[in-house]
Amino acid sequence: MNPGGLPETILVADNEPHLRELTRITVESPVRQVIEAADGDQAWALLKKYHPLLALLDVKMPGLTGLELVKAIRADPDLAGTRVILIAASAHESDRDAGMAAGADFYVTKPFSPADLLGSVEAVLAAAADPAAG
Repeated sequence: MNPGGLPETILVADNEPHLRELTRITVESPVRQVIEAADGDQAWALLKKYHPLLALLDVKMPGLTGLELVKAIRADPDLAGTRVILIAASAHESDRDAGMAAGADFYVTKPFSPADLLGSVEAVLAAAADPAAG
């Protein structure tokens, strides 16, 4: 929970509605609210408006891609605290490396298990809460 007792905000951006829903159900909790975007342009608008603690971004979606978004997040001082997990269909090491080089905190490949995704979210949020540990 954020200071002041407000729920942590997590952005889920994916053009596939069923994957957005699965991701939302996986990460949402009483202390975490999820906002959703169906494309990269909508995701950018929500990032700028809500400044989420974490963004789960599909690498390939209409409008801005996940890679373009993570680069924009890292270039924007107002979004410095936003952590990013990229979600991609490609398990190629070169794609993972490109995502991490762009500034992602973690890279998950589809199909993913909800338990593995939640573990990744918990690890990234723990590192965000304690920078010395991550």
